Amino acid sequence: MKQPTILDVAERAGVSKSLVSLVMREPERVSDASREAVLQAAAELGYRPNAVARSLVRRRTGVIGVVLSDLHNPFFADVADGIEEAAFERGYRAMLSSGFLNPKRERGAVETMLELRVDGLIMLGSMMKVPKIERVASSLPVALLGRHTRSKDLDSVGVDDSAGAQEAVEHLVSLGHSEIVHIHAGSAAGSPRRRSGYEKAMRRHGLEPRLVKGAFTESGGAKAMQEILDSGNLPTAVFAPNDFAALGAMEVIDAAGLDIPGDISLVGYDNLALAGLPRISLTTIGQPRADLGREAVHLVLERLDGDRKSARHVVVPPNLVVRNTSGPPRS
Repeated sequence: MKQPTILDVAERAGVSKSLVSLVMREPERVSDASREAVLQAAAELGYRPNAVARSLVRRRTGVIGVVLSDLHNPFFADVADGIEEAAFERGYRAMLSSGFLNPKRERGAVETMLELRVDGLIMLGSMMKVPKIERVASSLPVALLGRHTRSKDLDSVGVDDSAGAQEAVEHLVSLGHSEIVHIHAGSAAGSPRRRSGYEKAMRRHGLEPRLVKGAFTESGGAKAMQEILDSGNLPTAVFAPNDFAALGAMEVIDAAGLDIPGDISLVGYDNLALAGLPRISLTTIGQPRADLGREAVHLVLERLDGDRKSARHVVVPPNLVVRNTSGPPRS
């Protein structure tokens, strides 16, 4: 079917094309009678303004692009809720795309956002190198979320991952643990700081850090936990890189016939909704996910509105959430 045009609306309402355009852009400048006639004609015809043409006039699309690294991680979904809510309150919409934990696909998603002329870009858990992201930021405001940077061209917002990891170790040490293994996720966003925080806290207590490579996934946590069990050197506690990895580790521990926390205490990171389910009841480090999303929108719109040119790096403190997977080591 042929889509109705602004000329069709003007003819139906008995007004000029320019008046229809004015109603669509600045309705407060049009008399009540004329505005009502135009809106009624548009409704009868099923007319919708051309967003692309309107964006060319306004030089704004009213859209904030959001590229997240993993659609399957509920942490990102919770952050996206905060982004969508904050954007809507300011008259914007959020458009989401995923990099599927692949830097090349992430770059493709970013290019698509640029081609669609989004007004700003929020990147969650980005795996792209900072210089490449800085080149993107030369053409529009960019905020990194969940990844720390001191770039002068990029804004960032995230949780103090080093402090969160230290809090996890302090909690386990306070229970009497000294053999604490950390499953880390390599260079993935957030992991290096969690690893350094773990190592710092362990050495502060005169304990030897023990690291096992995993990933921010259930399979990554399970594989790392199996490696720990196969080593024959069983720790009394494990600190996982996130809640998903902790769930994978939990499955392997259960399958081995070991008790949590009797034989092995387990601590995650993120405090996802599933961590609080009674059958899981995972001790974890919490992050204010929706608040992180809202802050990222604020940073982008500050730049977009010209209120600020220098970079801002917002760091939010985490919090320890104690549940049933951590307890004193068995004597």
